[in-house]
Amino acid sequence: MASQNPEINEVIQASGESTLEGATRRAEKQVDELVHVSLSVAVTGETGAGKSTFINVIRGLDDGDNDAAETGVTETTTEPTSYKHPSMENVEFWDLPGIGSPNFKAKNYLKQVQFDRYDFFIIISSERFRENDIKLAKKIQKRKKLFYFVRSKIDNDIRDEAQREQFNEEETLSKIRRNCEENLKGIENPKVFLISSMNLSKFDFGKLVATLMTELPELKRQALLQSVPVSSLALLEEKVRMFKKAVWAVALLSGGVAAAPVPGLSFACDTSILLSFFTRCYYSFGLDDKSLDKLSKRVNKPHLKSLITSPLVLGLASKSAVRLQLSALAGSALVKNLCKLVPGVGNAAAGVISFTLTFTLLKRGLKDLADSARTMLREAGLE
Repeated sequence: MASQNPEINEVIQASGESTLEGATRRAEKQVDELVHVSLSVAVTGETGAGKSTFINVIRGLDDGDNDAAETGVTETTTEPTSYKHPSMENVEFWDLPGIGSPNFKAKNYLKQVQFDRYDFFIIISSERFRENDIKLAKKIQKRKKLFYFVRSKIDNDIRDEAQREQFNEEETLSKIRRNCEENLKGIENPKVFLISSMNLSKFDFGKLVATLMTELPELKRQALLQSVPVSSLALLEEKVRMFKKAVWAVALLSGGVAAAPVPGLSFACDTSILLSFFTRCYYSFGLDDKSLDKLSKRVNKPHLKSLITSPLVLGLASKSAVRLQLSALAGSALVKNLCKLVPGVGNAAAGVISFTLTFTLLKRGLKDLADSARTMLREAGLE
């Protein structure tokens, strides 16, 4: 039965259901999947290939940070070790000992590392892929699981080749790629990506993510997309589209809309859900201080952070917004303050907010965060 409220009708239509009750059930499922679907990525390779550094960078960490994977020129991985994403705990990267290492011989490798718990494998090499790498790929292929080859430290190769006369970067990259593919004998259509962990915005990191987005199941794609660092404007827009699809569901779950009296359709807003959604976007878009500091340093533009003027971004960055326990976030004062963070929304009545205002707040808040991230990326030259 249609409501007289156009926003309610819009979310019912977005849910694919015919009733508000059906839309609410669908919303619960969609938000649960957004937040809780797990993704486990196995990263393996020989000693010194750069797998630990890759795991750190894809989690937005430097090698010396707390909870960073240990790196070194000697074997630092003696058993499968899990590293959770710092802001998306449902996503974890596993640093695996290289196949053929003393305690992980090729014959029993998949059993020892518990093959079935990983969604896909990334096999890393900083030079030629070795015989053991190829053996592992064949074993994974036989068991019909996804795997990808990453040729790391490409920035070092480019720097070395640049010393030669008549250097051409594209030709050098093509040559390295061909050599890798020719080296992977017995692997049908090997997927090779040339990556520098020092600069994910260059070379093939975007192609790796794009490939995963076409080959992973939908819910796993969603988990991956939330967690990977923003390395380009195109990747940001993919993230924005994903979160846009969830706005209607978050709006329904932020309060008891289905039980709200008609015609007012007002309800006590659960602001913890709103804040949780905005915080998830904030970290996924790379707007947190750590991500901005790293980007500023890499592109040598220390003024980047000063370009952020959004009250919503600044509010999320403050201790009072981000670090409060969610159970303490439903008070009327925060409802008012949260609404003030988004220009044009205005104040909410004390502790009670209309569905229309909540829906508007979510849409405008998401746009505000996305626009701030677009500004940062364009100024950093990562279009």
